[in-house]
Amino acid sequence: MALNTKSHFHVRSNSLPSRPHPLILQCNEHLDRLRASHETSSSCSSLSHKLGGLQDLHVCVENLFQLPLTQEALHHESQEKWVDELLNGSLRVLDVCTATKDSLLHTKECMRDLQSIMRRRKGGEVAEIKKFLTSRKVVKKAISKALENLKATSKHGNISSTNKGNQTVALISLLENVEVVTLSTFQALMQFISGTTQSKSSSWVLVSKLMQTKKVGCSQLADHESEFAQLDEALQSCMFSQTSKIENMNKLQNQLEKIESLTQDLEEGLEFLFRHLIKTRVALLNILNH
Repeated sequence: MALNTKSHFHVRSNSLPSRPHPLILQCNEHLDRLRASHETSSSCSSLSHKLGGLQDLHVCVENLFQLPLTQEALHHESQEKWVDELLNGSLRVLDVCTATKDSLLHTKECMRDLQSIMRRRKGGEVAEIKKFLTSRKVVKKAISKALENLKATSKHGNISSTNKGNQTVALISLLENVEVVTLSTFQALMQFISGTTQSKSSSWVLVSKLMQTKKVGCSQLADHESEFAQLDEALQSCMFSQTSKIENMNKLQNQLEKIESLTQDLEEGLEFLFRHLIKTRVALLNILNH
């Protein structure tokens, strides 16, 4: 007897397990591509590509929340622990997205101020560079705090699904993995913006342990010096290097122009994601409150 797709997720078939809904399968395809992308470097262009994949994933999840069978499953299991974790996870992801977005925007504003001074060539560059270096310290401190908060947040084990139907199990697994991959991508972005690097395995393991899921095991960051790390080096050279001041200033200006063009996609991608994360959380709250 085949399972009627209009029935509740928790209804079980007496024959073979029913196939997950096509939207769940589509979301899992997006997840697989994102996991594969975590094997690549964390250059700005690579991260921009990952953000694009994350956008596609969350649009798919948003569509999934519009399905009557998804809404019925969430409403029926609204008192279950996994639904509480889903709510907490949506807020956690929003917080990390906000921290990432704010760090990028703050750095971009300081870059524009420095570029404006340098283009006028009327002096004041050294003072503005000092100001920018101070702002970079503020950004790095904020990112470090956000990452520490991420480490301190944990789930208490995997959710038991022995008494749940195949569709519910598929939904739970999908939404857990969406949070893992989303947090991992934001973590990579924050480390990129701060100009720090991390071993290929440790970053992904950190987030995987955080979520305590055994289904995700990809590496996260390649040993790669980000464009922001190169910017920090250029700023330091202008302040402390004994080589030609003009040469150092030209290198700094070139690096600023390079990052300005590269970060535009990241900024737009983060804003897009932020809007969709809010829409998904609102949809979830509406489902549970009706």
